[in-house]
Amino acid sequence: MLNKTEPLKNNITIVGAGPAGATASMFLSSFRIKHTLIDKAVFPRDKICGDALSGKVLPVLKKLNPDLIQQLLVQNENCLGSNGILFGAPNGKTLEVPFKAVNSTINHSPGYVSKRMDFDYSLIKLLNPEYCNFLQNSEVKKITKGEEDVTLNVLDLQSKETYNISSSLVIACDGAHSICNKLFPDHKLDAGHYCGGVRAYYSGVKGFHRENFIELHFLKEMLPGYFWIFPLPNGMANVGAGMLTRTISSKKVNLKEAMLFAIKNNPSIKDRFHDAKIVGNIDGWGLPLGSKKRKLSGNRIILCGDAASMIDPFSGEGISNAMYCGMRAAEVARDAINSSNYANDFLSGYDQFIYNRLWNELKLSHTLQKLCNYPSLFNFVVNKASKNETFRQTISCMFDDIDLRERLRKPSFYFKMLFG
Repeated sequence: MLNKTEPLKNNITIVGAGPAGATASMFLSSFRIKHTLIDKAVFPRDKICGDALSGKVLPVLKKLNPDLIQQLLVQNENCLGSNGILFGAPNGKTLEVPFKAVNSTINHSPGYVSKRMDFDYSLIKLLNPEYCNFLQNSEVKKITKGEEDVTLNVLDLQSKETYNISSSLVIACDGAHSICNKLFPDHKLDAGHYCGGVRAYYSGVKGFHRENFIELHFLKEMLPGYFWIFPLPNGMANVGAGMLTRTISSKKVNLKEAMLFAIKNNPSIKDRFHDAKIVGNIDGWGLPLGSKKRKLSGNRIILCGDAASMIDPFSGEGISNAMYCGMRAAEVARDAINSSNYANDFLSGYDQFIYNRLWNELKLSHTLQKLCNYPSLFNFVVNKASKNETFRQTISCMFDDIDLRERLRKPSFYFKMLFG
C-alpha cells in the first residue's frame, strides 16, 4: 500500500477496477510495470449488468495466461457456460443461433454468464501486489492535466482525507459516469447513443435452452427496446430490459414498469415466470453505446470499456470489449513508457487497435439495433432465418470470423441468404 502522507508519484495510474481496469493491471504486471489501481468500491461489490461474457473474453485471458480460461470460466462454480443466443421476434417466433460454428475446435463453451459480484472479484484476486498498488474505497474527485503529468485528487472514503497522485499516464476505466472522459468533448451524453437499462435477479424461471442459450426478446410492447433473460448458476436468472435514452424520454417510458408488465402479460414469456420469484431489487443504470466513433485517447489519458463508450449497441454486452480495451491500453502504456512519449499522436495507436478490431462489429450491431424500429421486417427476417440452416450457421461463424461481420452489414447478403 502506498504511503499517503507523501506525494504519490508513479508512471501509470488506472482509475476503476472493473474488468477493464483489472485486465489492464494484470497485463501491466506481466510487463513488470509498477502502477496504481484506484476504485471507490470495496471488493467484492455488485455491479448492475447483464452479466454475460462473450467469446472475446477468451483470447484476452489466453494471452495473459491460458490456464485462466479454466480457472475463471470453465471450472468456476460461479460461471455458467452458454453455447448460443436465442432471438425472440415481436411476433413470438424465435431464432436459435449457436455461438460455435460447426468447424470450431474449442472444447468448452464459447460464452459464459457470471454475476459481476463474482466475476469482478475473481479478477481482483489475481492482481499482483508486487506491481499493483490497489487503493480501494478511494474516489477520484478531480483530474487535472499538466504539461508533464496528470494529477488526480483522491478522496479516501473511510478517513475522508484527500490526497493527490501524479502520473505520467492515466488509464481511465471508471465506467459510464467516468470523471476522466469528461476531458473528451465527444463523450458527452448523447441520447441517441446511450441506453437506459434495468436488471433484476430471479429464481425459478422455466424453459431455458438445454445448452443455456442467452435470450434477447424484442417484445412488441417494448420496441424499440428489448427484454433479456440470461441463465445463471444455481437456478438463477438475470432478467432485464434496455431502451435508447432518446426513446425513453420521448415516449415517457418507465422501464421498470414496462419490464414487469411484459413478465406478467406477454404470451411469449409469462408462463416461464409463473413460479419465479424476484431476488432483491430492480436496479437501473446507463449504457454508453459504441454506435459512433469517438476519440479514445489524448495527451496522457487512455479511455477503456464503458468510459470509452464501448458497449455493444444491439446486445448491450460490454465486459469483453472492456477487457480487450484493458489489454490494449496496457500494451500501449508499456510502449509509451519505453519511448517516454505520452503525447496524443503516440497514444492514438490505441484508438487504431480498438477500432480495427471492434468497429465492424459495433457497426453491425448498430444496424441490427435500427432493425428494432421495423417490427414487421424483424419478424420477417427471424421467420425466414429460423428455417434456413445456412443462415444460422453463417451467423454462428460471425462470432469467430470478424471479416464476415462486414458482409453481414450489406442488404445483398440477407437477400441472397433468405431468398437464394
